[in-house]
Amino acid sequence: MKKILIIETNIPKYGKDNRATGLWLGETTHFYDEVISAGYEVDFASPSGGYVPIDPESFKYANEIDWKWYTDKNFREFALANTKKIGDLNPLDYVAIYYTGGHGVLWDYPKNAELKNIGEKIYNSGGFVTSVCHGAAALLNLMNEEKEYLIKDKLITGFTNEEEELNKTTDKVPFLTETELTRYGGKYVKEAPFKEFVIQDGRIITGQNPQSPKKVGTMLVQELNKLNK
Repeated sequence: MKKILIIETNIPKYGKDNRATGLWLGETTHFYDEVISAGYEVDFASPSGGYVPIDPESFKYANEIDWKWYTDKNFREFALANTKKIGDLNPLDYVAIYYTGGHGVLWDYPKNAELKNIGEKIYNSGGFVTSVCHGAAALLNLMNEEKEYLIKDKLITGFTNEEEELNKTTDKVPFLTETELTRYGGKYVKEAPFKEFVIQDGRIITGQNPQSPKKVGTMLVQELNKLNK
């Protein structure tokens, strides 16, 4: 069985602003818990490989699933301390790619050539492209086999401009996720701020915010199980 690839950020702070960021922990743990419970294997990778910083704010919202995995030494080792480098991976090993969020991704996802390459190859080989929250930034530059933006005319979601404003980070980010997804041709949809919301369009599954990774995982598992029947 092919594996699922989880992508995480290496960025520890908001650009030149010395405010800590990184991975939003629950966007890894809740998705991971769903897919491995369904029997799927997972690899963790990041643009630079190795250490993945965690946004300290995410611990304020940690629940039993987050602590279950964060207190697991083996999980911390392969999911947070020693992630694989994207350039070392074979896209054909994966049936899906999942881009986690946290504000750090806005700096290292969009223009990373290796990340673009592996996402395109997984999708164009029949795999699924999935994301949650700011992780949708990785979708912006992906192209389909017709050399059009992958998200063009696709139903898609990600962290909203309203959520960014409520989070008091509008002036700290290099771009607004909702604005860019729309600018790249996506049919952007959203629900109320900080409420679970996931949308699927073919082999693209996206979640709006940190409340949505579990459902992204659930929907992906449902689709993969159909293929394995």
